[in-house]
Amino acid sequence: MINNINKSEIDTRYQDQEWPWWPLFPLYPYGRKRTIFSELIPNQIWSFEQLQGIYYVAVPIRLSVIKVSGGLMLFNPLPPTIELLNQLSELERKHGPVIDIVLPTASGLEHKISLPSLSRAFPKANLWICPGQWSFPIDLPLTWIGIPQNKTRVLFEDGLPHSDKCEWFSLGPLDIGLGRFQEVSCYHRSSNSLLVTDALVGISASPPKLFELDPTPLLFHSRESGEEPLVDSYEARIKGWRRLVLFSSFLKPAKLSIPSLLDVFSKSFKPGLRNPSAHFGIYPFNWEKGWEESASNLVGERDSLVQIAPVIERLVFPRAKDTFVSWLDKVGSCRGLKWLISSHYNAPVKFSRNQAIQLKKKINRRIWAQGEGNWTFLDWLDKKLLNFGVVPENPLKSFND
Repeated sequence: MINNINKSEIDTRYQDQEWPWWPLFPLYPYGRKRTIFSELIPNQIWSFEQLQGIYYVAVPIRLSVIKVSGGLMLFNPLPPTIELLNQLSELERKHGPVIDIVLPTASGLEHKISLPSLSRAFPKANLWICPGQWSFPIDLPLTWIGIPQNKTRVLFEDGLPHSDKCEWFSLGPLDIGLGRFQEVSCYHRSSNSLLVTDALVGISASPPKLFELDPTPLLFHSRESGEEPLVDSYEARIKGWRRLVLFSSFLKPAKLSIPSLLDVFSKSFKPGLRNPSAHFGIYPFNWEKGWEESASNLVGERDSLVQIAPVIERLVFPRAKDTFVSWLDKVGSCRGLKWLISSHYNAPVKFSRNQAIQLKKKINRRIWAQGEGNWTFLDWLDKKLLNFGVVPENPLKSFND
């Protein structure tokens, strides 16, 4: 009887975490979206986090819930699993109904893909979307991808939600070839918090709590070869996390090489690794000495290190530094600024006006969108896209004419 109860509880938990629309954006962990709930700013801002990635290169992605006049505002949609909706219902009972849902990015498919389901879960909520929405590989009308026209408003063009409590700032638009990059950030005055999507991140030296639900991605990438078993330890989690940070930041860091297929498969399918969770021992990575130093430059040992993610700098803003710095000046001048809440990595992260100034100085002291060391692959990719005419030389020209 006890075993049956345990199995029933496990089955129920799995069903509550299922996301049937995952094939539309097939990233790990695919159809099962475990969600962790936390209070970021007492009685004002809450967080729902899920994992997202490719081949266990997974980082947290966040839906933020903001207390506003009359109820709650959702910022950066996530897949509304039963687990997430049940936890959100608890917030509604205490703080009022969800009255607004904000999609603050034009290009963030990971958030856009969740908006139709989230809007159906809260049919009375107003939808606010960033200008310039587009879809890939075919640019479809919003109604064709499930975003209802009758209750959808465009930020700035149709006003701004809760402008008495929030300040709104646009980063972009920029022409990135397939569509536009634009992100609308929100400064919530009463909590002194700046909410962003991808513009800034804060990364800690230790893995976020979300990995406590399943540390497999950390353990998978903590190894040196595919024939090594996945062994859980504090050291393995730290090692795996820092490698995930390098992957996510540079796609192919300088201290990472790709072995031959013969070498990869000679170390695969070993006893104990013949299962999907270990990818059957297929591990196509060789980490070279010195990778630890590269990782240490991206994480904060005491407080999370606030930065523009290298992949965003090199592939989105390589020829638009002034646009980013101008936005940083604006958000950094928000009166009383104390916290950064990004849709990725850690939150809340300490971020004051002085820290914004220091970040700007740091940016101006170094080479922007550089092309050596860890940046080599991003530099190569950007130049290829530029040479093939996929991305424009001047990302601002389309919006200046």
